Amino acid sequence: MTDNKVALITAAGKGMGAACARELHHSGYRLVLMSPSENVVKLAHELGAKYLQGSVTDLSALQCFVELAMSEYGRIDGVVNNTGHAAKGDLLKLTDQQWAEGFELLFLNVVRMSRLVVPIMSNQGGGSIVNISTFGAIEPTLDFPISSAVRAGLAGYVKMFSQQYGPMDIRMNNVLPGYIDSYEVNSSITDYIPLHRPGKTEEIAKTVKFLLSEESGYI
Repeated sequence: MTDNKVALITAAGKGMGAACARELHHSGYRLVLMSPSENVVKLAHELGAKYLQGSVTDLSALQCFVELAMSEYGRIDGVVNNTGHAAKGDLLKLTDQQWAEGFELLFLNVVRMSRLVVPIMSNQGGGSIVNISTFGAIEPTLDFPISSAVRAGLAGYVKMFSQQYGPMDIRMNNVLPGYIDSYEVNSSITDYIPLHRPGKTEEIAKTVKFLLSEESGYI
């Protein structure tokens, strides 16, 4: 039971973000969704959620996103920081601009959202933030160089965040998915995975729901 808790989900138009939205909706959360694509409009109508079309790299969009949640529901209990993908390519051929864009997309999105929601959660007496990261944060791969490097930094940020705000019952955790069925995964990759299949978006969503809940209160 969530007692009508409120959760914010970014990049909610498809894939893991949309799966998280459906899972939390089925568990009774009131939702506010954001995505740059029009997919979020259809999903919001399906789930009876509020929505905003915008990007996590746009600070003004994040501000409007949080303000929408507060104006509609007056509280924010959980945040799912999900994003699109950073550029890929040869390690030394990636440009400074691509690295900077990746940092803004995969790291500063969490920093900016935290600045906006932590004061709200503090006044409420707590909250939970879950970031959709990647296995590359601890097992870096040349297939995803910017994501691997930047999200390794995100792991450090989350540990420092937890040191500072854990005593206020505001938790932050990263989920590190491997290869997920929201995109095609070929057999050369699935043969390497112990379960010999990609993960399901619904499986990630259930993990996110757990980390938002009081059942994970010591994580």
